[in-house]
Amino acid sequence: MQKLLLLFFSLITYPGFAQSTTSLSESAMALTRQKVVYDPAYVAIAYPGGDVPADRGVCTDVVIRAYRLQGIDLQKEVHEDMIAHFDLYPTIWGLKKPDTNIDHRRVANLMTFFNRKGMTKGKSQRAEDYLPGDIVAWDLGGGVLHIGLVVDQKSRQGSRPLIVHNIGRGQVLEDCLFAWEIIGHYRYPD
Repeated sequence: MQKLLLLFFSLITYPGFAQSTTSLSESAMALTRQKVVYDPAYVAIAYPGGDVPADRGVCTDVVIRAYRLQGIDLQKEVHEDMIAHFDLYPTIWGLKKPDTNIDHRRVANLMTFFNRKGMTKGKSQRAEDYLPGDIVAWDLGGGVLHIGLVVDQKSRQGSRPLIVHNIGRGQVLEDCLFAWEIIGHYRYPD
């Protein structure tokens, strides 16, 4: 209980990077206890360690915040990789250089980063291939991408791992692994 309270307190206050002995799955689960309104607005944030207001966020913020609770700053990691390899990242937003406020909050950029720096895992329709701590990206259709984290809880039938994500209802736990077309499956760090 004390470990969970410390994790939750660090989640609410973000006093830097809380080094945690919890798993990425536990960090993602802690996020579901925080009330968050889906808000894709561009926000100027500090660097490194910047975050949008704690009561706001999108799907990428779930991944970013879970990793931050593990002591990993994806804002910094993605930015540094984009500085060194900007030409390898998507150009769909018309940017001419990296932007520390938004780059790590875009699914396509996270996918590129995880492809480059993590372990790319197979995209299958077998539930057992998706392990707690895995990152999954989906195509929702119409060019809309989505991302979430696999946790160590299973569906009611016990056959599928559950996902922590934010698709408009805040940071929630859902049985949605195969709800959309899977376009990415990663482990980071490898």
